[in-house]
Amino acid sequence: MESLDFWLLYVVTVFVASIIPGPSMLLALTHGLKYGAKNSIATALGNTTASVIQGTISVTGLGLLLTTSTTMFMIIKYIGAMYLIYLGVKLFKTPFHIDTDESSKIKQVSKKKLFNESFIVAASNPKALVFFTALFPQFISQGQNNFLHYTLMVTLLAVIAFICMMIYSLSAHFIKKLFNKTSLGDYFGKVIGSLFIGLGLGLALARK
Repeated sequence: MESLDFWLLYVVTVFVASIIPGPSMLLALTHGLKYGAKNSIATALGNTTASVIQGTISVTGLGLLLTTSTTMFMIIKYIGAMYLIYLGVKLFKTPFHIDTDESSKIKQVSKKKLFNESFIVAASNPKALVFFTALFPQFISQGQNNFLHYTLMVTLLAVIAFICMMIYSLSAHFIKKLFNKTSLGDYFGKVIGSLFIGLGLGLALARK
């Protein structure tokens, strides 16, 4: 059994990599603002499910195959880029005036929709698969090449991914009041939408 220091290093590495703002985290913040932290659990679960699938593919060695396949990599990359741009356009057109009561808007939101949006954003990001494929070998030696070790690595990845998403969703609670007291709500959708469009274009134009 690996030492506590080993798993602490793994947890810190994955947490730092996961908490850095990216498409999934921006989506968690957006859903937290629009629909509340409770509904954003579906968003976190969508991202976590995609991360588990990507982590499992990577840890079993298929990640190396996919990331060395130019055709597969490009297909995933362009699907992800187009979806980010699509979400960006939607967000750009959406004013963020948050109802403090929230009851009517929150009850109407589909948790399946939130889950699907988050899952697609995470699953269609090939850079995550590349990252996992590069990360996991650093924490696997010949003596650690076993099912229990792989399972624990992916399980910790899932827990960390969920926590990071919820941190962003919950942080939205603390800035909600600013949107109704100021004109920030008029610009937040445009700013986040522009970021998503920029991320999508950057992903599409980036070299492998």
